Amino acid sequence: PPMVMIGAMMRKLIHVAFGVLKSGKPFNPQLHNA
Repeated sequence: PPMVMIGAMMRKLIHVAFGVLKSGKPFNPQLHNA
């Protein structure tokens, strides 16, 4: 169902946002795609 995909995307975005906040570094796509 679409809601599951939306939830997974939001959770991924939240993880990225928390990672940026914790590390204090700008978002690095290569780091997250590895």
